[in-house]
Amino acid sequence: MGHAAIMALQGTSLKGKRGRKANENAAPSSVQVLDRSLHLLKLIADADGSTLMDLADHTGMAPSTVHRLLTSLANHGMLTHDPESGDWTIGVGAFEIGNAFLRYRKLGSISRPFLKRLMDECGETANVGIEDEGDVVFISQIESHAPMRAFFRPGRRGPIHASGIGKAILSTWSDTDIAQALTGKTLAHLTAHTLDTLPALLKDIQHIRSRGWSIDDEEHTLGMRCIAAPLFNEHGEAIAGISVSGPAVRLPKEKLNLHGPVIRRTADELTKAMGGRRPDEL
Repeated sequence: MGHAAIMALQGTSLKGKRGRKANENAAPSSVQVLDRSLHLLKLIADADGSTLMDLADHTGMAPSTVHRLLTSLANHGMLTHDPESGDWTIGVGAFEIGNAFLRYRKLGSISRPFLKRLMDECGETANVGIEDEGDVVFISQIESHAPMRAFFRPGRRGPIHASGIGKAILSTWSDTDIAQALTGKTLAHLTAHTLDTLPALLKDIQHIRSRGWSIDDEEHTLGMRCIAAPLFNEHGEAIAGISVSGPAVRLPKEKLNLHGPVIRRTADELTKAMGGRRPDEL
């Protein structure tokens, strides 16, 4: 996620970056300009802001080229620049485009009252996340009022195999589809509890299917547990999930079994509010 980009920006030296090809500053094609601009936009988003020289160093582009692209993005409202610190950060235009995606999915606004109710009932942070290219992306959250609580920044990505929402979504796929999707991919070993082999993951998926909700039992972060259930579109396809997350000391095994049906029921109600249907309703 964003930490890798930040580390890359901090750890890359300017030394050795100046021997660029002679035609580096030649007028690039419009497609190349777009590719470079989007790459810069993603780097800035992942790092929560970057300086021109950081970006030039990381991408290998000349500072003049980077400045031209950044200025163009800023003119469209995609970036803002702080002249005192030199930082370039994400602008309102990018936020508006992101909101357009959430409106399309109908999840951002529709899910809020369901998240609020779920947080009130369970006393823990409630989340909605979508599946994207083998990751879970968190798009909405209502935080618990407890001093020690779970927090996921909107836009944060997490591995699908070590996420309550991710496993809830995977449970709606066939074992064959899961195997095909994960073949050739390394299942990151995040804690001693991470299910980082396909057989172990598929065994857990069987339990999720039988009870209707998933559990992240300190598989992503030690000391944190999560319970989740899938959300479906109008075709009965799982496109997202809803969950509650909190410290393991407040979510012992008996509470997981208590909250599980509540989260499953809330997921079904939110699915209907979105115009979706469970596969068994088709």
